Amino acid sequence: MTKKKGNLTPPMVTDTLPDNKLLGDLVGIIESRKQYICRHANSGVVLMFWEVGKRVNEEILGNERAEYGKRIVSTVSTQLQARYGHNFALRSLRRMLQFADQFGDAKIVSTLSTQLSWSHIIELLPLKSMEAKLYYAEESAQANLTVHDLRHLISRKGYERRDIANLNLTHLSRVPFNTFKDPYLLDALDLKDNFLEADLEKAIVRELEKFVLEFGQGFSFIARQKRLIFNDIDYYADLLFFHRDLKRLVAIELKTGKFQPQYKGQMEMYLRLLNEQERRDGEGEPIGIILCSSADRQLVEFLEMDRAGIAVAEFWSKLPSKEEFKRKLGEIAAEARERLERRKLKALGDIPKDIPYFIEPKDDNPDED
Repeated sequence: MTKKKGNLTPPMVTDTLPDNKLLGDLVGIIESRKQYICRHANSGVVLMFWEVGKRVNEEILGNERAEYGKRIVSTVSTQLQARYGHNFALRSLRRMLQFADQFGDAKIVSTLSTQLSWSHIIELLPLKSMEAKLYYAEESAQANLTVHDLRHLISRKGYERRDIANLNLTHLSRVPFNTFKDPYLLDALDLKDNFLEADLEKAIVRELEKFVLEFGQGFSFIARQKRLIFNDIDYYADLLFFHRDLKRLVAIELKTGKFQPQYKGQMEMYLRLLNEQERRDGEGEPIGIILCSSADRQLVEFLEMDRAGIAVAEFWSKLPSKEEFKRKLGEIAAEARERLERRKLKALGDIPKDIPYFIEPKDDNPDED
């Protein structure tokens, strides 16, 4: 007896197309979960590589024979690669050992694993100082940098330039540490030779995203040629930003020439007007930065610009060669550290000394010892 075949035609469904809201909701759910899965899978990979490196390091340190370390790494790599593939090749395993050795704090590693991929970690390993590694890690996490972007930031010495800017500040500075860099690299703005300040300003506004990325995290653009009024006279600050983390207005003045002492008075007036006319409840006092094509840093120190809430930095419209770039940064950093040492010596000299009243002066000149 032949069985009667069932009706293979699907039942008719009305309104089969989902509305835009439903489809949007579903896409949102899927995309967010995909990102969640990727983040957690990435976190697991980074932690696994750190634990592998840590365990092998412990094995090597536990044996006093120098040749044992080389042999065990090679043997372990061969065995793990046979089982788990090229991720455990000798070069990769050595990176895991470096990672575990350089980042000994499990809490730091746990945080890094949720923020950066293993490819990001590899870019951090050759850096010399832990401070630099953590700086670039934080920049990558906050700006969601790709590996290419991180490599680009490292090549442009972002940490070193921030370090130079910090060396120009004192404990009495109204300019917070880690806010600015020095010098700024504006080569991406494609400025022509012999440009004017107006050309520089237009280029910055035109390429604002590139400028803000160079400037640092937390800056939001407010205005160009911000109008400020005093005694019915209009004054104009070149650029005005707001720093979300510092909760302060940041005024920027652009100067295509060398820094001049009178720039201090101009910026101080802008900051005072911004403080009186634009500052809102809950915000700190405005601060400013003067960007010049060159600056006499000893003059800047002498004028105590940072105590007035003003940072002064050079900008380079053309990036020099790699060797020249490194040399120039080295010179700037050396000068800054020398000024820092002079400030320390001066501070020590300013400490009041106990006066031995029972000792009679040797002569009538009180200024001599």
